[in-house]
Amino acid sequence: MADRNDEDTDFSRGGEGDASRRRGGRRRFCRFCADHNAVIDFKDPQALRYFITERGKIVPRRISGTCAYHQRKITQAIKQARSIALLPFTVTK
Repeated sequence: MADRNDEDTDFSRGGEGDASRRRGGRRRFCRFCADHNAVIDFKDPQALRYFITERGKIVPRRISGTCAYHQRKITQAIKQARSIALLPFTVTK
């Protein structure tokens, strides 16, 4: 068998190269933590539409940037608004 050099074999898929592959951009922040006057209200569908996709799905917190506490509050408000028909469950074409 031929001698195998560890330097010739590149097994480094992760590690140091992860930082260079990460997408740049601004760090998102929770708008409700930053502005204490902002209120999550299920009776305000215009404010909740920011957290809903075109198809009617709730936007995840890694996209919207909200903290876990406020994401739970937003989810409850969206579900309440859907149940009293302020927001649609799905989008009709």
